[in-house]
Amino acid sequence: MDASKSSPFIGLRAVFLIGFMGSGKTHWGKIWAAVNQLSFVDLDEVIENKAGKSVAAIFDTMGEDHFRELEAAALRTCIDLKNTIVACGGGTPCFYDNMQWMNDHGTTIYITCTFEEIYQRILAEKEKRPLLKKINRAELIFFIEQKLKEREPFYKQAKSMVQSSLLTENSFPGIIAVSTT
Repeated sequence: MDASKSSPFIGLRAVFLIGFMGSGKTHWGKIWAAVNQLSFVDLDEVIENKAGKSVAAIFDTMGEDHFRELEAAALRTCIDLKNTIVACGGGTPCFYDNMQWMNDHGTTIYITCTFEEIYQRILAEKEKRPLLKKINRAELIFFIEQKLKEREPFYKQAKSMVQSSLLTENSFPGIIAVSTT
């Protein structure tokens, strides 16, 4: 799709969607990109294509540290993207100064969710999540609580924040027009 011909966002720097796993970054990114005639990139897919294996397989065979290195490298390939929404992994902002890099090279939007929304969404997709495949419900609750506590300071550095339950297919233009910094 050639976003430069018909999108009202001509020349828009990359928009990085961040937030906890299950917050809707990929879901809303795809919808907003389609509605606004923008390109869409899922950072996990970029990593998988480059590595030739799934995120889960990377975690299983090479570990989280190696995955985070691949993630930072993949993120930096987005430096010249225009008219593109990039859905980042839940941990992306928390490593290798990625949050600062995203703020320097585009617009960051933190999609927030309630604990219950996150829990229910992750529970429904637990097998797809490499960090969570083998844990029980009590461990999942503890995991979410701990990771949110660790990641929130990074997420809150985003230029905009929005509650996922308030999002619609037409909410994107309003979000990028508002800045929290």
